[in-house]
Amino acid sequence: MSDTPLVGVVGAGTMGSGIAQVFAQKGCRVVLYDAVPSQLAKAQSTIQKNLNRDVEKQRVGVAERDQALANIQPGDRLDALKSAALVVEAVSEVFEVKQRVFAELDRVCDRATILATNTSSISVTQLAATTGRPDRVIGMHFMNPVPVMKLVEIIRGMGTSEETFAATQSFVEKLNKVPVAVNDSPGFVSNRVLMPMINEAIFCVYEAVGTPDAVDSVMKLGMNHPMGPLALADLIGLDVCLNIMETLYAGFGDPKYRACPLLKKMVAVGRLGRKSGEGFYRYSS
Repeated sequence: MSDTPLVGVVGAGTMGSGIAQVFAQKGCRVVLYDAVPSQLAKAQSTIQKNLNRDVEKQRVGVAERDQALANIQPGDRLDALKSAALVVEAVSEVFEVKQRVFAELDRVCDRATILATNTSSISVTQLAATTGRPDRVIGMHFMNPVPVMKLVEIIRGMGTSEETFAATQSFVEKLNKVPVAVNDSPGFVSNRVLMPMINEAIFCVYEAVGTPDAVDSVMKLGMNHPMGPLALADLIGLDVCLNIMETLYAGFGDPKYRACPLLKKMVAVGRLGRKSGEGFYRYSS
């Protein structure tokens, strides 16, 4: 890897903007692409606010902030990612959407480019099959919020080469994050364990066992969780939680992974958590 590798990020939502920020802060040139210009502008504003806050709290210097911002270039065409050493896909957690992105990236990117997905539950092997380079496809599952959380799950697809795995692990280490290798299975490790817990917490509210605050207080005070599962669901996005539960249910066919009806109703009416201003809790703009 050169001193200033080019990294592409596809999808400028919460995860994509965070991924772009951490690569830029470590000296990588980053092209951040999104098909929606307003989303790209919002991501650039968010990154700047995050870095300004870090300057105020003396976590980074002014020069480091300015360099990180200069390292991020908005992209309105996927062709801008052609020569990237690594492209990280961070679009919606819907297989068909990711499948289209991977097919297009396979077409426009150099054959040496590693294509990584930030999917939280979808099969890396299936996404790799969309391309003509399954050996160069891998999962890089960052945690939210990306600039803060240390873990990155690295997921091998069936065809992922050891060379691709080693290069991806090196990228993660250069971000001062901790790579943990897991194999391809619905939800991997993180969401196979986390999402059923969140879903069960939602069932507790649905069945009137406890209020959202009561459920979260039990888990925080009794289990020493830093955040309650329902507040965490709001942070992740209830639509994302539902997509992951449906992926687990489809992948395993086990009724223990069936999504709570309350979760489905909340997503249907647009109560998605922090991103919409209301989920299990209300949030000011």
